[in-house]
Amino acid sequence: MKTFRRLALVLVLLLYVKPVVSSSRHRQYYRKLSSGDGNDEDLVTNLPGQPHADFKHFAGYVTVNETNGRALFYWFYEAITTPQDKPLVLWLNGGPGCSSVGYGATQEIGPFLVDSNGQGLKYNNFSWNREANVLFVESPIGVGFSYSNTTTDYEHIGDDFTANDAYNFLHKWFLKFPSYRTRTFYIAGESYAGKYVPELAELIVDSNKDPSLHIDLKGILLGNPETSDAEDWRGIVDYAWSHAVISDETYVTIRESCDFKSSDPWKNQTCCDSVDEVFSQYGKIDIYSIYTSVCFASTARSNIDQSQSLQGRRVMKYKRSSKMMPRIMGGYDPCLDDYARAFYNRPDVQKALHASDGHSLKNWSICNDKMFNDWGDSKPSMIPIYKKLISAGLRIWVYSGDTDGRVPVLSTRYSLSTLNLRITKPWRPWYHENEVSGWFQEYEGLTFATFRGAGHAVPCFKPSNSLALFSSFLVGQSPPSTK
Repeated sequence: MKTFRRLALVLVLLLYVKPVVSSSRHRQYYRKLSSGDGNDEDLVTNLPGQPHADFKHFAGYVTVNETNGRALFYWFYEAITTPQDKPLVLWLNGGPGCSSVGYGATQEIGPFLVDSNGQGLKYNNFSWNREANVLFVESPIGVGFSYSNTTTDYEHIGDDFTANDAYNFLHKWFLKFPSYRTRTFYIAGESYAGKYVPELAELIVDSNKDPSLHIDLKGILLGNPETSDAEDWRGIVDYAWSHAVISDETYVTIRESCDFKSSDPWKNQTCCDSVDEVFSQYGKIDIYSIYTSVCFASTARSNIDQSQSLQGRRVMKYKRSSKMMPRIMGGYDPCLDDYARAFYNRPDVQKALHASDGHSLKNWSICNDKMFNDWGDSKPSMIPIYKKLISAGLRIWVYSGDTDGRVPVLSTRYSLSTLNLRITKPWRPWYHENEVSGWFQEYEGLTFATFRGAGHAVPCFKPSNSLALFSSFLVGQSPPSTK
């Protein structure tokens, strides 16, 4: 009898000990049982094709306007280790009208990258949630899964509308995740987010005068950002000529006929025709990465509308009625856009991400062309906001992939030069894994760095290097300047 009792006791002990066995599966299970913020209704637990992960991630909606039924979709990844000790970083993609989930989260810096068959995900060994808790938001409404129940809302979308909704989103999101309410906070983004990010940062700085609204914003990080329209246009033209994309004759004509600082740069027909020639030549290659191949076929084509021709998707879009910068669909491996579209329109994926019930599906697209065409307001320059943020003591880092023709390194250098900042550390190379990763220069209030051989979406080209720069940014240390 005693022997039987001993055996029974051993079995009971084994049953109780089992849940804390130090396997990754049990660690993940244990963490699911103990959400620090009590927000398990947004916890993602059964995402199809997801690689194993020892961190929690959440997805769902935050209503930013109850009256109009306006809601933004988010996907949030806790840091891989000690999330309670790491900062919170918001990542935004631009367009305007393009998805931070489709690009940033699953093509660039998130832990799960969309796989080349459009049906699953693969693990990203250089995800930025190694260093921070990372939040992706599809902004504004009309992008990705984000929406409004009031159709007139879509008539007012522009820079200010986007900034205000993003600001409201943050405060509502902190109600879902209160442990992040006072966390050190940064905003990062690329391309047209070169306007989104400073505009949101300015709104936070202004609103922080009210202690009850305080957000602990410490800095912003911008990649190949649209900054100042006149300088950005000049950079596009100079870069195209200096990289032998356009002829000497086209270049001279543009220099003589185009006044990009004008309120109406397109009033000169000669200028218009010459700018058209620039994008006619860029239409034959990938403007976002001038030395890599374009996508001619996609294994995901069987999962999307076959009638939508790839070449049709790559038509240059820019508006003669304003100085809005151009956009071409696609980028490095533009086939990934197709893979993302196939993946996010799957019923089981939408259900797992709490974007729909899996039956009444949302029609997800990586970019909203109508939004780009109808964009209401776009500030011509971020330079005044940069000056304000520098005065407020924010850390500002700008980086540029040097093979991007869309927002080329020349555009960024021309724009930043108008700040007339004092140089504190002169131009020098920075290193990663014993090789020159690019060059950088530090100014009073701003750091500028380049990535050698990277296109528009730098983390796609240099995932390990970009993670290294991100780590330096978070701790406020210069990029490594020695091997």
